[in-house]
Amino acid sequence: MSVKNHARESRVRYQPDETPPPALALGIGLQLAVLNIAAVMLIPTVVMRAAGASEAYVLWAVLASVAICGLTTMLQAARAGRIGAGHVMVMGTSGAFIPACISALTQSGPATLATLVAVSALVPVALSWRLSLFQRILTPTVSGTVLMLIPITVMPAVSGMLAGPPGGTSPAGVLSGFFITVVVIGGFALRATGALRLWAPIIGVVIGSAIAGFFGLYDLERVAAAPWISLPQPRPPGLARDFGPAFWTILPSFLLVAVIAAIRTMSSAVAIQRASWRRERAVDFRAVQGAVAVDGVGNLLAGLAGTVPGSATTLSVSLTELTGVAARAVGVVAGGAFIAFVFLPKLLAVILAIPDPVFAGYLVVLLAMLFAIGLKIVLQGGLDFREGMVVGIAVLTGIGFQYGLIFPEQVSAFAGGLLANGMNADGFAAILMTLFLRLTEARPSRFETNFDLSELPRIRDFLGDFVSRGGWDSAMAERLGAAAEEALLTLARQDQGGEEAPGQTERGRHLPLATQKEKGRRLLLVAKKEKDSAVLEFIVAPRDENLQDRIALAGEDTDESAIEREVSLRLLRHLASSVRHQQYHDTDIVTVRVQAPG
Repeated sequence: MSVKNHARESRVRYQPDETPPPALALGIGLQLAVLNIAAVMLIPTVVMRAAGASEAYVLWAVLASVAICGLTTMLQAARAGRIGAGHVMVMGTSGAFIPACISALTQSGPATLATLVAVSALVPVALSWRLSLFQRILTPTVSGTVLMLIPITVMPAVSGMLAGPPGGTSPAGVLSGFFITVVVIGGFALRATGALRLWAPIIGVVIGSAIAGFFGLYDLERVAAAPWISLPQPRPPGLARDFGPAFWTILPSFLLVAVIAAIRTMSSAVAIQRASWRRERAVDFRAVQGAVAVDGVGNLLAGLAGTVPGSATTLSVSLTELTGVAARAVGVVAGGAFIAFVFLPKLLAVILAIPDPVFAGYLVVLLAMLFAIGLKIVLQGGLDFREGMVVGIAVLTGIGFQYGLIFPEQVSAFAGGLLANGMNADGFAAILMTLFLRLTEARPSRFETNFDLSELPRIRDFLGDFVSRGGWDSAMAERLGAAAEEALLTLARQDQGGEEAPGQTERGRHLPLATQKEKGRRLLLVAKKEKDSAVLEFIVAPRDENLQDRIALAGEDTDESAIEREVSLRLLRHLASSVRHQQYHDTDIVTVRVQAPG
């Protein structure tokens, strides 16, 4: 076992498919709920009050947001069919929607806001249904860059928390609450093990709140005045029946932000998979599709309720890294706690009374971890010159727009200030540059046929023509043909007991017959030249097993019978410099990179 895998196994205590002790799941789930509830409540409060909404509508929007985030958090963990990631992903309200929501409320009212939010739900639904069509644009470079910009976007809010409450409270209380929280959480995260590491965030928040309370920053009066149990008063505004000019003017902003929010959810879905398994494995894009589908469900519910839409938060990724507990039960507990908070104003008051400097200290630690996770995603497949330029320009664009360093007046006026949010600007810049690279790269060679191993001679002929056009020799043609054969053999082979054809390949091995299911499948083979390598993409109907994971496992199995069964995997790994298998609900894409001989 490699040192890297051993480190991962020691860090991850409970995988998503494992059941932790109930007390542990309850404790970690409540931590997630407690540490996310304030952010979930803050954004709709800011939007509604900035737009001049009544206090009754503000309260309803906040409670509706909390309930919807609870339901969708549980759905992410439980995974119902194609909906849900099957991982711990806390759903929250999205700050990216703040400018557009305020504009909708001030220009046309709550009904128009509700309609726009409901319509924007179509974006994540469409992306989740056919995510494979966008996989060449929404790359790890794009998603990792967006994730890296989230801490930079949130830092102004941290600065605002450290400004202290109005009334001239002693700066000593603010500084003490902040630094004690950072030191306690950071210290435990760096050096503690076992239970102490699991409870590092909550210990830091409790100690920080106690220190801040000594200086009078904890609002005990708010807690005392809140009732224990109360039923919310529903006030949904309904959907607009007449679409006026304001609707059509603001609609593009909502659709653009919905794309960015979906990318954030994709980034979180990729990151949570990286943090949730002991053995490093390929990203399951079916789980990413399920996560984005929950975005659509949540936005539709938010539209019907007349509140701010949301997306997946990233704090659950950091907490999973910190605690090593990735079991789905944690997500179910966190979602259930959100829903319970709707009916327990006293508990809500206890959380909301936590001083801002304490929240700021907690966020600083988690945002630092979040930046590191985004950086890992960007670097996961290697960073060449072009991708490095995309990351560098996108990050600088996001920082410049976020802090008003680049055409501040024009940026603030465009689409209601859409690009004034650094994450939005960063995401759009990364997407546009990636799209430009895809449109201007050399046109690849394409070959479409039935997914049947009897088509191998035609595939070899196609690859031979491709090699000739690329200026390579016959050795490269042989290598590509062998790599294509091994990839197709592995994809076509059923549960290691498939019927075999009487014919043999050039190397003397039997070819399994294509099953009835395979005979109805189509294969699209795309070949392109990248410097001294050839990249082959095999696009077929989906399968259950991930070829990339199987290749990794084949390298660690020394059993002779297993070696014989996995000969195609071992040969493919020998022939190819890299193999990537992206699995979607509608499509499988296997990408094989083959280095030219010599």
